[in-house]
Amino acid sequence: MVDRFFLGDKKVIFYGLNILLIVLLYVLIGYLVDFTIFHPSHNGQPIREIRSGAMTTVQVILPIILGIGMCVGLKVSTQFHKQQLLLQEVKQTQLNAEIKYLKYQVQPHFLFNTLNNIYALVDESPNMAKQSIHTMSKMMRYVLHEASNHKVSIVKELEFLERYIALIQLRVPSNLTLEKNFPIINQPIQIAPLILITFIENAFKHGIDAIKKSYIKIDLEIENHHISYTVVNSYFPEKGTITDSGIGLDNLKKRLELLYPNRFSLHITQENNAYMAQLILKYKE
Repeated sequence: MVDRFFLGDKKVIFYGLNILLIVLLYVLIGYLVDFTIFHPSHNGQPIREIRSGAMTTVQVILPIILGIGMCVGLKVSTQFHKQQLLLQEVKQTQLNAEIKYLKYQVQPHFLFNTLNNIYALVDESPNMAKQSIHTMSKMMRYVLHEASNHKVSIVKELEFLERYIALIQLRVPSNLTLEKNFPIINQPIQIAPLILITFIENAFKHGIDAIKKSYIKIDLEIENHHISYTVVNSYFPEKGTITDSGIGLDNLKKRLELLYPNRFSLHITQENNAYMAQLILKYKE
């Protein structure tokens, strides 16, 4: 009755049927016990006096009503729990879809930038262009296969960064000073793929001048289940305000909010002709 009428938006029918059921049970109980429940006695002598018949009626009907109420409560609680599980499943599905969408935005963006670099080498140095294509094929294999997973080994992520840096360096001006500090990792640390590439992409895109001395410093440290990742590069005011490529830092921030809620801090600062991007990430709960 609860499933069919109460939860089926037929509450009037449900209440009417239950009132009828209570009356029938009340009458049935009265006949079954010969009404002795209303007038308990011992050896023909009443044990206690009942002031009114109303009290005995309440004593009989109240447990029935409580029983019906418990049934309704259990059914409603079960239904609510099912709805919560369904809602949670829908939210998780939407979350996974959004994460995939953001990740797939990174892949063509990375491919576009890499192909531009190789295109510039075709006329200048065909041999370097061939080498770049070979390096890019390894990187694309990582992007298409490894990075499709929810988590990847940080060792493989750093290998991907090393290849990207080596590829970009083939066509950067000689006035660039590049320093990078990647630690030797002997522990199985897993992180979300393609979250470290954005800082380096922006540094190479916005932090290099064709004439003036330029620098990029990349530093990554791991301590107490935290990753501290910092990229500092030169900044040239005359080139205009550094802006993201449209999906870079904004994409990264959205992915971090979805994958590592309340477990990261992202800081972007610009001062003294320097641009710094820093990510502190708690990779283990």
